[in-house]
Amino acid sequence: VVPDFDPEDLPLKALGIAGAQFLKREIERGEDKLIGVGHGRTLAACVEYLPRISADGIRFVSLLGGLTRKFSANPHDVIHRLAERTGAEAYVMPVPMFANTVEDRAVLLGQKGISEVFDLAKSADLLLAGIGTAEQEASLVATGMIDKAEMEETRRNGAVGELLGHFFDEAGKPVATTVSSRALALAREDIANRRIVAVAGGKVKVRAIKSVLEGRYLKGLITDERTARSLVEQTPVG
Repeated sequence: VVPDFDPEDLPLKALGIAGAQFLKREIERGEDKLIGVGHGRTLAACVEYLPRISADGIRFVSLLGGLTRKFSANPHDVIHRLAERTGAEAYVMPVPMFANTVEDRAVLLGQKGISEVFDLAKSADLLLAGIGTAEQEASLVATGMIDKAEMEETRRNGAVGELLGHFFDEAGKPVATTVSSRALALAREDIANRRIVAVAGGKVKVRAIKSVLEGRYLKGLITDERTARSLVEQTPVG
C-alpha cells in the first residue's frame, strides 16, 4: 500500500512508482526468468518510472493481445518500453485483445508465431497485471478494444472487474459473455494458481479490485492508501 500524494481519482504517479520499485526488485532478485506483463495506463506508468536497469537472463512476454486502431493508446508500448529500459528480450502478441468471432480467435491462435508466444505466457514465473472496470469509461472502450455496446452487454451480465481479459462479478465469479469467449488471452485455468501481482487503484477501481480479490486469483496487490481503506471498509471481518 502506497501513501496518497496524488489528488487524482486514478493515482497513476503513486501506483507507477510503487509498481516500478516492485519490478526493479524482482529483476534484481533474478529468480523470475520469464515475466508476463499485461497492459493499460497503470502498467505503462510502472514502466515510465522504472530506471534503466540491466535484466540479464530475464525475458518479458505479453499476456494478452493488445493491437488497437489508436496508436497513441497502444498498450504494446508497455512491453516495448520495458525491453528498452532493461535490454531484455521481449515477446509481444501481435493480435487484438478480442477477435471478431470465436472462429477468428481459433484461426489467430493457430498461427505459429502467436501460439509460441501464448505457450511462453503460460509458463511465466510472475504475471504483472492491471485491473479493469466494466464501465463505459473503461480503458478497454477508450482504446477501441471493445465497443460500448459490448461493454454494456458484459455489465448487464453482472461484470464488475476485469483481469487479463476475464470479467468477474461482485462475488468474484467469472462472467461468461460473447466478449470473453473472443478474448485473445490466457484461459482462466492458465491464470489459476499462478503468481499474479496486480497494480491498481483509484476510486473508480474499488469495486473492480474487490471483485478480482474475491476471485482469489491474486498473490499480491499494489494499491494506494485510499483504495486500500475503501476495500477494507467493504470487507466484513471474520
